[in-house]
Amino acid sequence: MVSEEKLERINELARKSKSVGLTDEEKAEQAALRQEYIENFRNNFKAHLEMIRFED
Repeated sequence: MVSEEKLERINELARKSKSVGLTDEEKAEQAALRQEYIENFRNNFKAHLEMIRFED
């Protein structure tokens, strides 16, 4: 799971991007954080789907 600090940093960078823009270093950090978040989401979603059982 992505920590609360990382989620807050993702949101902070998104707000800054909309208001004043990001430096190249911040853009790279944002991309890495987003990638980590997406991978975590996919893994959790896949695990959730694998737990689903259909019954007749």
